[in-house]
Amino acid sequence: MGRVTERRRVIRIRDGAVSARPDTLVAEEPLEIRLNGKPLAITMRTPGDDFALAAGFLVSEGVVGRAEELANIVYCAGATADGGNTYNVVDVRLAPGVPVPDITLERNVYTTSSCGLCGKASLDAVRTTARWPVGDEERTPVRVSPETLSVLPDRLRAAQRVFDRTGGLHAAALFTPDGELLDVREDVGRHNAVDKLVGRALREGLLPLAGAVLLVSGRASFELAQKAVMAGIPVLAAVSAPSSLAVDLAAETGLTLVGFLRGAAMNVYAGEHRIALGDAVEST
Repeated sequence: MGRVTERRRVIRIRDGAVSARPDTLVAEEPLEIRLNGKPLAITMRTPGDDFALAAGFLVSEGVVGRAEELANIVYCAGATADGGNTYNVVDVRLAPGVPVPDITLERNVYTTSSCGLCGKASLDAVRTTARWPVGDEERTPVRVSPETLSVLPDRLRAAQRVFDRTGGLHAAALFTPDGELLDVREDVGRHNAVDKLVGRALREGLLPLAGAVLLVSGRASFELAQKAVMAGIPVLAAVSAPSSLAVDLAAETGLTLVGFLRGAAMNVYAGEHRIALGDAVEST
């Protein structure tokens, strides 16, 4: 198994003083995801939770949605020069009867740590039909207060153990509407961190995540909104800006999208019915 961090020599300059010392860096290695033995995608990720990452990726692609649809996930191939295993190739086997998607060049994609679901032929191809509506308002009504949202970034930051050593990781976390931390994952790619969360939930039989709030440490891109929708998550919050396409998708699907979440300040771009805003909202 690859290490989460690695050490490298660095020249450190502080107030004119120069010194040589080791520095702790976040590890970044490729992971090839195969489906029933056929290559599907390659993503640059931080090693760890690879099976969850692969499972979450398949949820985002609309391939699986329940734990029983997975037969197993195993490491394979990827031998090193000395005959060892790089643990950089995983093969996901679907359960009997689960449809296997057509793996064409459009789906066989290279995913970098910053682009997420790249290589799609068109926007329509990315708008995968979700298995569940975003939030079941009758069975699982979700309401979250601005006060609760305001403390979530600090709770996420406090749970980022690897970030403390490297300063180079994105993070994603699931919270209850009351602000209880359910799970947190770190990765060099923000989309990988979300896939790891969703994959863990899938394997534990917790999908759809109809009562959860997803917080991401960076911006809210279309791909992250898509992943939230595919997992049935009703609220997505980000500490930075959303993209226009993420806002459009949130409005179309009923996803609550919050951006620029920094302390008591935040912007609600869609789905404001889940935010306890009080009786009046000023219009300008």
